[in-house]
Amino acid sequence: MVSLHIKILEKDGKKEFVVIPYEEFVKIQEELDDYESLKALREAKAKEGNAETTSFDDAKKEFNIE
Repeated sequence: MVSLHIKILEKDGKKEFVVIPYEEFVKIQEELDDYESLKALREAKAKEGNAETTSFDDAKKEFNIE
């Protein structure tokens, strides 16, 4: 988890904005990207279910890759 150093800015006595250091913003973006990738992977795996698979060795043979 990312440790955040936030600054809350108020407008008319209400919380309006949050300011964070740029490095923390970048880290949050990376974490969100990783999470989205994980969700997509899980969805794809669930969608494929028990689909037929091919081993890496068999695929190499099929495409003449050594």
